[in-house]
Amino acid sequence: MDKKVVALKYEEDGTSAPKVVAKGQGVIAKKIMEKAKEFDVPIFQNKALAESLLSLDAGEQIPPNLYKAVAEVFVWLMKSEKKAQMSRPKN
Repeated sequence: MDKKVVALKYEEDGTSAPKVVAKGQGVIAKKIMEKAKEFDVPIFQNKALAESLLSLDAGEQIPPNLYKAVAEVFVWLMKSEKKAQMSRPKN
């Protein structure tokens, strides 16, 4: 079964919904994952959400019916970033 990946971006100014910045399946998905790991981008796995987001074009904002699911991803991301900051040694 092919891996499916969707990358999202959210501007913290809150003026617009998150956007799809990259998406792909198979080889393309693998390359997106490699880039994410290379730049320490956290990876959240949710097959159903990825399937829903794959129908969107790159640059397209997520539709309102996906706000709640995507908000859960961003809450997870914020918690992950806080944990990472707490575990870093202080200079």
